[in-house]
Amino acid sequence: MATALVTGATAGIGYSYAQLLAKEGFDLVLVARDLPRLNKVAKELSKTFGVKVECLKADLTMPIQLTKVEKRLASTVKPIEVLINNAGFGIKDSFVLSSVAKEQELLDVLVTAPMRLTHAVLPGMVKRDSGVIVNVSSVASFIAGGTYSAAKSYLTVFSEYLHTELRETNIRVSALCPGFTRTEFHSRGKMNMTKLPNYMWCTTDQVVKKSWRYAKAGKVICVPGWQYLLLSIVARIAPRPIVRKIGMNVRSKQRIK
Repeated sequence: MATALVTGATAGIGYSYAQLLAKEGFDLVLVARDLPRLNKVAKELSKTFGVKVECLKADLTMPIQLTKVEKRLASTVKPIEVLINNAGFGIKDSFVLSSVAKEQELLDVLVTAPMRLTHAVLPGMVKRDSGVIVNVSSVASFIAGGTYSAAKSYLTVFSEYLHTELRETNIRVSALCPGFTRTEFHSRGKMNMTKLPNYMWCTTDQVVKKSWRYAKAGKVICVPGWQYLLLSIVARIAPRPIVRKIGMNVRSKQRIK
C-alpha cells in the first residue's frame, strides 16, 4: 500500500487532504506541531478508513525538527508516494510593523520547508518514476498582497518549474492556489473577515477534491472556485499597478484595528 505525507495535517486543507488520501487507501504520515491533536486525527482516520497512520510532531521553523521530516521522506522503508506541502500561516500586520522574527518564520514554513521536503522526497520518486507532489500555494500568489503573497509566489513558480523539469517522467507536481477557504487560518492570524460575502468562501473538501483531480491529471495550477479562477486570470493579464492596488485593498480589509 502506498504512503502519503501531509504537513499541517490536523486542520483545514491538510486535514481534508489526509481524509481524501485515506479514503483512497493511502497509508499516512501526518506532520504537525500539536501531538495530542495529531494522535486524535490519526486514530480517527485509521479507524474510519482502515489505513496505517504515523505521526510526526514537528515545528517546521526548527531546523532539527524539519530534518526529522526530511529523513522520513528520504527513507526507502515505506517510501513516500505522495507529498502534500500544506503547512502555513499568515501575518496580518504590515511588513513595516511586523517583527523580523515572525517574517522569518513565514519564510521558514512557506518557502524553506516545502523546498527542503520536496528535495528530500524527489530522489526516491525519480528512481521509482512515480509520485505526486502538491504544494498548497494561494491565489494570493498572483497579486501583491504582502510577504504572504511573495512567499506563495515562490511556491507557485517552484511548482511550475518542477512540473516542466519532470515532464518526461511519471512524477506529477501541482500548485493548489485556493482563495478564501473556511479553515482556522484567518482566526489564527487574527484577520478581519466579517465583510467577506458568503459567495467568496470555499470549503476545504471542494478545494481538495479539485486539487487531487488536477494533480493526478498532470495539471500544474489548480484554482478552485469560479470567482478565484476569474481573479487569477485578471491578476495575470492586468497591468501591474492594478494588481498591486488589488493586493493592498485585500490586505487593508483583513487588518483588525
